[in-house]
Amino acid sequence: MLTKAEFQRLRSLREKKHREALGLFVVESEKVVAELLAANFPFVEIYATPEWRRSVPAVAATKGFPVIIEVTPAEMARASHFPTPSTVLAVGRISRPEFTPNLLERGLTLALDGVQDAGNVGTLLRIADWYAFDRVVLSPDCADVFHQKVINASMGSFARVPVHTANLAELLAALAATQAATPIIGCDLEGENVHTLPSLRDAVVLIGSEGRGLSPALLAHVTRRVTIPRFGRAESLNAAVAAAIVCDNLRRAQQRG
Repeated sequence: MLTKAEFQRLRSLREKKHREALGLFVVESEKVVAELLAANFPFVEIYATPEWRRSVPAVAATKGFPVIIEVTPAEMARASHFPTPSTVLAVGRISRPEFTPNLLERGLTLALDGVQDAGNVGTLLRIADWYAFDRVVLSPDCADVFHQKVINASMGSFARVPVHTANLAELLAALAATQAATPIIGCDLEGENVHTLPSLRDAVVLIGSEGRGLSPALLAHVTRRVTIPRFGRAESLNAAVAAAIVCDNLRRAQQRG
């Protein structure tokens, strides 16, 4: 039986300030937990109902699993971060990749400006993972990468793609001051057709929030404006859809080139 203190600690991880204070986050999804366990992700603790424990192969114990704490469905419902609880709740330790000022000079970077919808941020991490981008950089006002909805929407990609949080305006200004000539790509209705992008080994793809788009401070640093041709009447595209189209065209151009 879980103690009152254990319930309080697990529930407190719903809030970013408590996640940061404790250095812990929660993954609550049978599919995501299974995917991360298969990749030997170093969870600290796993809380699971008998139903979930029966579904885990006996060989799982040889894969470096942490101790599995069995809880009742009622206890899981109390600890859960969702209205409909999962059968497993895993606790991981927050870890962040090293950040260096010249990070954007090499490789492909997906940079998110003020994307506050957690589901969108998680989907964008999956897109970066799918297209093998080297990193994702979030502005400080984006949804927290360790938010439950971000983690679930990313389907494990949050653990595979290096994710950094930084002041994007300062980063892009520093990039512009170097001789790297790394293109900074932003979507613009007046930009060049995204289907005509040349082969680029290094690039930064900027994606803004759906509500306001890219902030003026970042638009000032865009060196390559692209547009996604519209054939119908939709007013705009979801931020994640737009990002996927740009990322796909970057990779296709590399294959052509």
